[in-house]
Amino acid sequence: MAGLKFNILTLFPEMFPGALGHSLAGKALERGDWSYEAVNIRAAAKGVHKSVDDTPYGGGAGMVMRADIIENALLAVPKTGRKIYLSPRGTPLTQTLVKELSAEDALTLLCGRYEGVDQRALDAHEFEEISIGDYVLSGGEPAALILMDACIRLLPGVMGNENTIDEESFSQKAGGLLEYPHYTRPASWEAANGKTYDAPEILQSGNHAKIDEWRKEQSLEITKKRRPDLIKGDKKP
Repeated sequence: MAGLKFNILTLFPEMFPGALGHSLAGKALERGDWSYEAVNIRAAAKGVHKSVDDTPYGGGAGMVMRADIIENALLAVPKTGRKIYLSPRGTPLTQTLVKELSAEDALTLLCGRYEGVDQRALDAHEFEEISIGDYVLSGGEPAALILMDACIRLLPGVMGNENTIDEESFSQKAGGLLEYPHYTRPASWEAANGKTYDAPEILQSGNHAKIDEWRKEQSLEITKKRRPDLIKGDKKP
């Protein structure tokens, strides 16, 4: 069975796979658990200068990527699957959405540059718009890598331990809350600031029922402090 295929429409194909070519994701790439093809949008442009953008109708700062060039690049992709445009105005990328996307056979990710892309390209080819957060990047490539990383780690066999994924922040088993803190040896540690920090005794007790209870309490307290919206239900994890 073929793994998840990412088609990335970009002006900078050399940015891929980036960090995803290393560690567990890199090993999964070698095994064929996932694959990618970085399609150079500029290769779809014509003329001596291979121009991919033009001035916006209605005026304004910056340049806009042309719809016809994006379409030409997209038509070179044999199997697009779900088509996604990485955009700060898009639907927030959540763990629930990541899980949904990771179950697809193929995803096509459009990485914008300049002031964005001509809306007609998005409309004509029914791109979904997805945002990785409430901030603006200089291009969609870092956002695409983040979406890819989030999907890849959910593929069967990539992480190696499904229990690890089950207990992470936003997971269903964790109740959609943020993850509890972690500790390891040594039990008592003196930091460079001269203070001594001890790992919680409950974690060293061997009482798994008490440990589970402590971890749930910690998750709830951390979520209340940092992401109260997850508890109120304003946003779905």
